[in-house]
Amino acid sequence: MAYTGKKFPNITVNAMNEMGDTFKINVLEEAQKKNKKVLLFWYPKDFTFVCPTELHAFQAALPEFEKRNTIVIGASCDSAEVHFAWLSTPKDNGGIEGITYPIIADTNRNLSNVLDILDITNHTFDEATDILQVEGDNVTYRATYIIDEEGTVVHESINHMPLGRNVNEFLRLIDAYTHVQEKGEVCPANWEEGKEAMKPNSKDTASYLATHA
Repeated sequence: MAYTGKKFPNITVNAMNEMGDTFKINVLEEAQKKNKKVLLFWYPKDFTFVCPTELHAFQAALPEFEKRNTIVIGASCDSAEVHFAWLSTPKDNGGIEGITYPIIADTNRNLSNVLDILDITNHTFDEATDILQVEGDNVTYRATYIIDEEGTVVHESINHMPLGRNVNEFLRLIDAYTHVQEKGEVCPANWEEGKEAMKPNSKDTASYLATHA
C-alpha cells in the first residue's frame, strides 16, 4: 500500500537505543509531537552484509539530518536483544557499534505488515480464518520513508535486498520538501539546495525549460 500523501500509520512498536534500553516508539507521534521531520529506514536483518554499511552511512550523516530538523530511525524485524548484540559488535567486525539513533524491533511484524514491505516468500492463505500463514524468517525490503511535521509521508521508496541506499539523496529530498514548505515553489528534476526552483504554473515551467533544458 502506498502511503505517500497520507498519514503514517499510528502504530506503537518496540525500539532500542545505543545504551541497550528498550522503549516504545510511535513514528507518527515523533513527527507530530516533536514538530520534526522523520527519516525512517528499514533494513532486512542484523548481522548481514549491506545493512551495516547503510546504518553507518546514516550515522555519519546524522549531523546533516539534525541541521534539517529531522529525526533518523532505523528498523528491522529483529528482536531488541539481537539489536543490542549487533550494537555491541565493533565496526571492524561487521557490527554497528557507535550507532546512536533508535532502532525499531518489529518482531511481530505489525508495522512492516501494514506498510506492506515484507518479503514473504513462503506463505499460504487460510480462507476459513482469513489469516496469512508465513513460514520461515520473513524480513523487510530496504524501505525508506520521509515524514513531515504533520505526520504525512512525503517520500517512500523500496530497494531490493542487494541494493544499498544513497544517503545524500534523502538529504536532497528533505531540502527540496523544506523549500516547497517555505517558498511555495516546486522543485524541478535534479534540484539541489541553492538552485532555481519554479512557481507551480505553466509560465514558470516554460521559462525554466527555456533556460535549463
